[in-house]
Amino acid sequence: MNAYLDLSDEVAEALARGAPVVALESTIISHGMPYPRNAETAIAVEAEVRAAGAIPATIAIIGGRLKAGLNADQIGLLGERGHDVAKVSRRDIARIVASGADGATTVSATMIIAELAGIRIFATGGIGGVHRGAESSMDVSADLDELARTGVAVVCAGAKSILDIAKTLEYLETKGVPVVVYRGDEFPAFYTSRSGLRAELRMDSAAAIAAMLKAKWDLGLSGGAVIANPIPVEYEMPVDVINAAIDQALVEATAAGVRGKDVTPFLLARVKDLTGGDSLESNIALVMNNARLAAQIAIEYGRLG
Repeated sequence: MNAYLDLSDEVAEALARGAPVVALESTIISHGMPYPRNAETAIAVEAEVRAAGAIPATIAIIGGRLKAGLNADQIGLLGERGHDVAKVSRRDIARIVASGADGATTVSATMIIAELAGIRIFATGGIGGVHRGAESSMDVSADLDELARTGVAVVCAGAKSILDIAKTLEYLETKGVPVVVYRGDEFPAFYTSRSGLRAELRMDSAAAIAAMLKAKWDLGLSGGAVIANPIPVEYEMPVDVINAAIDQALVEATAAGVRGKDVTPFLLARVKDLTGGDSLESNIALVMNNARLAAQIAIEYGRLG
């Protein structure tokens, strides 16, 4: 066990007996939603994982300690402090640990801490990716390289539709990251179940996905996998509405000079405002949906021994 890592009693006990555990990120708490919906959603997602038969392990950095498994007070603190909590990617982990600070972990940082803890399955909303205009800005999320190097499977609703999804998929292919679409023929685009981009690999059961993951890691193939789980149709945003909101938010971000890791939280917040809050409800629904599938995959993976 890493000297900087703390497991909650519940997570430690589950891992010791080989019970299924699902990692959950904390950037969605501090940077993804307004308070108090952020903390309420985080607690509800943990409950969804438990209801599906697995143990949740929300991951963050608290007082310079890597945490796998938070209590309700810690989740509430991250939610209430919001953007005052550092948004932590791979490059930031050592600085936050050394300074004894608090940090909300992105997909990449959550994957790193999950792997240290021995957790293979992780549920989130959507992965980062290649940003629109990246051919000039070179703005590519650290999530993609992390997926190529860290052995954790990420269950998500695809890539956030604020991104260039076609380039994101090309990047993942170059890095050798398997991309599975669960019960769908198109890669999902976060707020919508379809992106217009064909699924290279479709799987229709958690058991099949778990078997693929076990074979990958037993073969010594490094890195993780993207398990793209389309948002339920009843919670989808109309394509024209969400695309118009994204386009306007992108223009505003450019005009305001928003760059780097501040781009995604800015865009998500503006899209929420421009859609009258409808995008937030879709976001919450898809996270819950991903938590259920991640729990099912963790259970099936554990049965493979």
